[in-house]
Amino acid sequence: ALLSILQYVHDIPRIKIMLPELKVDKDGVSDNESKVDSGVPEVPVPADDTPEVLNKALSGLSSRWKNWWVRGILTLAMISFFFFIIYLGPMVLMMIVLCVQIKCFQEIITIGYSVYHSYHLPWFRTLSWYFLLCVNYFFYGETVTDYFFTLVQREEPLRILSKYHRFISFALYLTGFCMFVLSLVKKHYRLQFYMFGWTHVTLLIVVTQSHLIIHNLFEGMIWFIVPISCVICNDIMAYMFGFFFGRTPLIKLSPKKTWEGFIGGFFSTIVFGIMLSYVMAGYRYFVCPVEFNNDSNSFQVDCEPSELFQLQDYALPGILESVTGWTTVRLYPFQIHSIALSSFASIVGPFGGFFASGFKRAFKIKDFANTIPGHGGIMDRFDCQYLMATFVNVYIASFIRGPNPSKVIQQLLALRADQQLHIFNSLKAHLTEKGLLPALEEAAA
Repeated sequence: ALLSILQYVHDIPRIKIMLPELKVDKDGVSDNESKVDSGVPEVPVPADDTPEVLNKALSGLSSRWKNWWVRGILTLAMISFFFFIIYLGPMVLMMIVLCVQIKCFQEIITIGYSVYHSYHLPWFRTLSWYFLLCVNYFFYGETVTDYFFTLVQREEPLRILSKYHRFISFALYLTGFCMFVLSLVKKHYRLQFYMFGWTHVTLLIVVTQSHLIIHNLFEGMIWFIVPISCVICNDIMAYMFGFFFGRTPLIKLSPKKTWEGFIGGFFSTIVFGIMLSYVMAGYRYFVCPVEFNNDSNSFQVDCEPSELFQLQDYALPGILESVTGWTTVRLYPFQIHSIALSSFASIVGPFGGFFASGFKRAFKIKDFANTIPGHGGIMDRFDCQYLMATFVNVYIASFIRGPNPSKVIQQLLALRADQQLHIFNSLKAHLTEKGLLPALEEAAA
């Protein structure tokens, strides 16, 4: 027995070498246990891609202040680029939205591929990009048919594609669906269906909502610029207030988010939205719907501004009247709507960021990519924008948009001659019954 004990003591160093080292975190859970619980391999952490010039210039600062300056400089650069593409016009804005959509899709799909790369799933990336192509063909085909109706009817190939657009889109998707079924491998069934769902949820989040951004743009550039600017303002001001005054954590998903930053960002965004709306509402370039001119084959932004963009007098409540001494205030009606947009951007909009934070924590990554130093990937900058775009589109459809006479006329012109004549007689009888047609005839005489 004594010899056995001595032999065991002698073998202890070898046992320590053979056993894997177990690290225990502060919650008492080992790394191996957490890996078993999660079942998800970690995504490789990208290297720091901060420009060497900035690294040298900021080498004497602490990591906290270095990150502050890097974020600040890159933020100013992105805002300048945003102003530049606005200057280039709506067509360039649409192309930028498409490029951003593709980059965001690539970042999310790359995470899935990096996580499950060891399984060598057949056709995963090929099918993901194919489905992106199919969905974009469907959405942009709908947009072209809706907003470029006259051009489509004028060109025979476009007219045929427009007529059978939905059938072609369905056939393309069905082809991808069959390819997915044929790619199924017995030992990876569950994982392949995971990734099939991954691709479709990504398409829903990225492609569908970027399409709504373009629809908002057609309503007038102000519906594109003001919501995006409000999200940017809230992001900047929440970061500034949180950086200098933040003490109280806001949500566990984002430990750096604080109540001080959340509240400071809210009030700053409200004021910013009202001021920006006042400036932009006075220019037709921003408030007029973006329409396609068939004569010049180009976009035009020219109209008589609606009542939404005409100054009106509003009576102040008694409390504000006693404080300011004013009885009325002169505002654009759009400024009142901007309060709703700003409130959503600063209260609900951040939850898009929290959702993205939860996604990144699930895969133990800091950012979606390292495209922008100090900011992460493009998706890190647009996580709130997509949620905002959906709200703006629903808001316009619910409270702003009315029947569009030009679109009704376009649809009438596409009908057969007998159908057009039937609608004409019905409309004439309706106007005569209401007593409007005789009045119009007398005015014409």
